[in-house]
Amino acid sequence: MTMMTPQPLDQQEDEEMLVPHSDLVEGPQPLVEGPQPMEVVPADNDNAGSVENQANEEPQASRHTWTIENFSRLNTKKMYSDIFTVGGYKWRVLIFPKGNNVDYLSMYLDVADSATLPYGWSRYAQFSLAVVNQMHSKLTVKKDTQHQFNQRESDWGFTSFMPLSELYDPNKGYLVNDTCVVEADVAVRKVVDYWAYDSKKETGYVGLKNQGATCYMNSLLQTLYHIPYFRKAVYHMPTTENDIPTGSIPLALQSLFYKLQYNDTSVATKELTKSFGWDTYDSFMQHDVQELNRVLCEKLEDKMKGTVVEGTIQKLFEGHHMNYIECINVDFKSTRKESFYDLQLDVKGCKDVYASFDKYVEVERLEGDNKYHAEEHGLQDAKKGVLFIDFPPVLQLQLKRFEYDFMRDTMVKINDRYEFPLELDLDRDNGKYLSPEADRSVRNLYTLHSVLVHSGGVHGGHYYAFIRPTLTDQWYKFDDERVTKEDVKRALEEQYGGEEELPQTNPGYNNTPFKFTKYSNAYMLVYIRVSDKDKIICDVDEKDIAEHLRIRLKKEQEEKEDKRRYKAQAHLYTIIKVARDEDLREQIGKDIYFDLVDHDKVRNFRIQKQMPFHLFKEEVAKELGIPVQFQRFWIWAKRQNHTYRPNRPLTAQEEAQTVGTLREVSNKAHNAELKLFLEVERGPDLQLVPPPEKIKEDILLFFKLYDPHKEELRYVGRLFVKSTGKPLEILTKLNELAGFAPDQEIELFEEIKFEPSVMCERLDKRASFRFSQIEDGDIICFQKRPPPETDEQVRFPDVPSYLEYVKNRQIVHFRALERPKEDEFCLELAKNHTYDDVVERVAQHLSLDDPSKIRLTPHNCYSQQPKPNPIKYRSVDHLIDMLVHYNQISDILYYEVLDIPLPELQCLKTLKVAFHHATKDEATILNIRLPKPSTVGDVLNEIKTKVELSHPNAELRLLEVFYHKIYKIFPTSEKIENINDQYWTLRAEEIPEEEKNLGQNDRLIHVYHFTKETAQNQVQVQNFGEPFFLVIHEGETLAEVKARIQKKLQVPDEEFSKWKFAFLSLGRPEYLEDSDVVSTRFQRRDVYGAWEQYLGLEHSDTTPKRSYNASQNRHTFEKPVKIYN
Repeated sequence: MTMMTPQPLDQQEDEEMLVPHSDLVEGPQPLVEGPQPMEVVPADNDNAGSVENQANEEPQASRHTWTIENFSRLNTKKMYSDIFTVGGYKWRVLIFPKGNNVDYLSMYLDVADSATLPYGWSRYAQFSLAVVNQMHSKLTVKKDTQHQFNQRESDWGFTSFMPLSELYDPNKGYLVNDTCVVEADVAVRKVVDYWAYDSKKETGYVGLKNQGATCYMNSLLQTLYHIPYFRKAVYHMPTTENDIPTGSIPLALQSLFYKLQYNDTSVATKELTKSFGWDTYDSFMQHDVQELNRVLCEKLEDKMKGTVVEGTIQKLFEGHHMNYIECINVDFKSTRKESFYDLQLDVKGCKDVYASFDKYVEVERLEGDNKYHAEEHGLQDAKKGVLFIDFPPVLQLQLKRFEYDFMRDTMVKINDRYEFPLELDLDRDNGKYLSPEADRSVRNLYTLHSVLVHSGGVHGGHYYAFIRPTLTDQWYKFDDERVTKEDVKRALEEQYGGEEELPQTNPGYNNTPFKFTKYSNAYMLVYIRVSDKDKIICDVDEKDIAEHLRIRLKKEQEEKEDKRRYKAQAHLYTIIKVARDEDLREQIGKDIYFDLVDHDKVRNFRIQKQMPFHLFKEEVAKELGIPVQFQRFWIWAKRQNHTYRPNRPLTAQEEAQTVGTLREVSNKAHNAELKLFLEVERGPDLQLVPPPEKIKEDILLFFKLYDPHKEELRYVGRLFVKSTGKPLEILTKLNELAGFAPDQEIELFEEIKFEPSVMCERLDKRASFRFSQIEDGDIICFQKRPPPETDEQVRFPDVPSYLEYVKNRQIVHFRALERPKEDEFCLELAKNHTYDDVVERVAQHLSLDDPSKIRLTPHNCYSQQPKPNPIKYRSVDHLIDMLVHYNQISDILYYEVLDIPLPELQCLKTLKVAFHHATKDEATILNIRLPKPSTVGDVLNEIKTKVELSHPNAELRLLEVFYHKIYKIFPTSEKIENINDQYWTLRAEEIPEEEKNLGQNDRLIHVYHFTKETAQNQVQVQNFGEPFFLVIHEGETLAEVKARIQKKLQVPDEEFSKWKFAFLSLGRPEYLEDSDVVSTRFQRRDVYGAWEQYLGLEHSDTTPKRSYNASQNRHTFEKPVKIYN
């Protein structure tokens, strides 16, 4: 299934330095070089989940070490390691040393011989990639994942492996002597070939087809379908034969469930998603299973109201709990009853489901500053908690595998080990989860029905389900189209998560075991109460299905079977396409302009290849009412100039052959159709007459008439002429065909070809047809001769100009770049219009005097977005070059109206600069536009004209800030052309007076804000906020420096008293006392990487975070699930 969405490249996974097996490792991202796949598993389901269980031997594992010298001087966008072999397969590592369109090292594992492997290949591997820290091995950055490699996804890994700023920093230890060491641990499992697998035959069940990114929905639908009570209720929802599945959720769900019950092959879900009101784009957005479950059940509950199955959703899934607050010292208790359809259980910090329930009912003490206001009793110590009044027959447990990490301001997936039992006893420990009013006669013992699994990372992945439909010991895995039998170990233990250890199988090299985080783990559990088992796992048969539904679906099945049979017997038949004068009249000037007919729109006959041709003619006589003696068939031929014309009549000998033989004579291509032109002649009284005898000298010509005033081309008929004759001799006949006066002067043109360009030439009326090289099937276009002098203007005065126009015309939809979803206006242009023609037409439409102020941006047909780079001034020759995207032609362009002409703008460099005022908090964002040869000094002078300075003679400087550290002060002489403002922040600020007059022993130091977080028992420093410079004087104590910092930052005393101060070098804090002399900690001379020695201000980060609401479990930055109908 797949992720498609498209994940913008700037949405990096905010992964800081990770030690091996860190629980902060997030999901892998596909290599993005073309249209990015949407999920981490392709739609044909050759994914890790679908085959990992088919391992038929222990995995083979090995480590490959790649040493890359002169790393910082590499000038290639990407590079591959040497090929290495694991498990009999060839692999290599692929890296992007400067990032794959991100500010991170990008690294992937690649199938080295993918280009030469046979169709349908796939292989599964667990692997880790690492950049070795050559100073401290504990700081090695290592990430692991798993993937099913196939033709569509032959490489897999991490687009945002580690920040380039860390990799290229010589003090960090990843580059030593400009050498980088990369390690790849790869473990391969052999897998069973699934191409011939038959789910129904092997398991008795069928799967659901994936529409692109709908495996999350498929796993939920299978789970719901296998709750027979729920399925029966869906069948009993009232629908009628007049309903359309795509417009009725109940009917679409009934249809889907019926097919799952009775089909022999996997079932499509398009009808259902259309009934949700989803378009294709929604089907390519990966959503949250839990959210879809809730929305779908709410929608069904609403649709069931007022029907015989009203209340089914509540009966199955609804439970109740009681929220209470109870005072400790006075007799006061507040309670509130609430219902739930599913329970969200914590995974982090809980070893199993019972631990999560313990946490759910944990009592919170309200005391101290947090006392409870108990009405007339005032503030009181109290205890607060939740207890359950009743549990539902079907208990849905949503495991909180995805959490929002406030420290890192991003979503993370919790891959910790988390156990769940086959039997769940919620009456344990004397009913500690139950409220006092709970009915203790109900036995809350549950048995596991299904396990929904998520495999992958935070920004996408694959879903599948383990289900035991009848609660026996036999489990089944439902993975989109495929259903396989599984054992209880695979359904339970292997979905607990945590780590898996694989033995090293390359003795003598490195015998440390491989540990892989298991990215496949349970995400939702469905339990059924044992006492309700017989009621819920009930029989559902045809009598539960409405008759109109049975009839409709059986008819669908028969039609499908007919199609299948049709395909199976196709090799016994030939399709004969018969074009007639009527088709030419109908199509020319409407559907087509060149050649004679679109063969896909003519009458076709499916005829057994063994039928003699004369019997086929009898079929035609019956179907078209044209007796056999009046039929003459011509065979079509493709000419060298790519036109397609009737070439010659069939001979009597050919007509005696079978249809199959004739087809092979006419077209050598396998399974090709037989295309014929049926010539039918009519006498003066329009009665059918036999075709005239054709001798060698006779030529069959076709005629089109052009009207320049109406800009209209139409077919008017065909004639036989003698090759020795001249066009002059047929002018009267042509006037008759056109309805003109007999003596009307007309001009004749031969339509010769139209690919790659139009060729239509004037025909000499006095030259013989043979001299003009006219032959059977040729097309003559004619029109009235225009009067010699006329004021009347027509756009296309003759046939060649009109055909040229038709060939090149192109409707283009223009959209304003800032509103890329809305068409603003359409223009009819020509594909061969020049760049200037196009911008002139746009400017004219916008009433703009200067077309050079128009800037156009092309359209990406895959992402349906503007391409990242606009079209440079006159950089393309023609409109068609603007519209082509790979092998597609778009009809969309985006426009901007610039304030200066585009040629001028292209000579300028635009920099986005944040100006920090000496006394104001808010930064001002400026767009500075200067000629490319300008310097930083010119930028600073320009800024002075745009901002308010603290005093007129203030001096400015320009800094490069990245991840809350100052990396560079730009020299005023530096050219701006190569300054990158896309990834780093450019900050301009006034230089404080104290920095201008530094004493001999004064120091200018970096001061950064930081917090600490612990991961894998290792403390990591996280910088935040605005970094700044500070002058420290010789002998100055921390207490004195603190006073100046507090004044500079204007922090209140109460807040400032909580701050800690530390000297940091290479990320390690050394805390300072008030009496410490600060200057002794800082080296006198400037060193490369000065930003890594700084005075750190440790305090909590109070800067506003990205707003985060909706389900706390939503794990992608996505639209919410909506069902519209």
